[in-house]
Amino acid sequence: MRFLVLMAEADHFAKWEAADAELRDRVIADFQAFDAAVRARGAIVTGDALDRPESARTVRPGADRPVTDGPFAETVEQLGGFYLIDVPDHATAVEVAALLPREYSVEVRPTLEVEL
Repeated sequence: MRFLVLMAEADHFAKWEAADAELRDRVIADFQAFDAAVRARGAIVTGDALDRPESARTVRPGADRPVTDGPFAETVEQLGGFYLIDVPDHATAVEVAALLPREYSVEVRPTLEVEL
């Protein structure tokens, strides 16, 4: 089963820029532990870090599809990155997501298999 893993943190980008080498090393080690745990149980389909929220553009609903600056949701938390993983079940997805850096809120959501 595939799961989207979304990582968010309040003031994510400012905190990362202010982080010292020790914190950055620990965060990288946490990501490596997550990667190893997922690969042991399934696969990482894709994943990436996201740019700052100010770079986002949102296409809104409506006949004229207006485009607004900024992210989809107004929130103090900033979406910093994502993974799409393929593991046996939701419990496993949550188990490996708990290995991600403790600073993040992590949403684990199953994806629907839709043919395009």
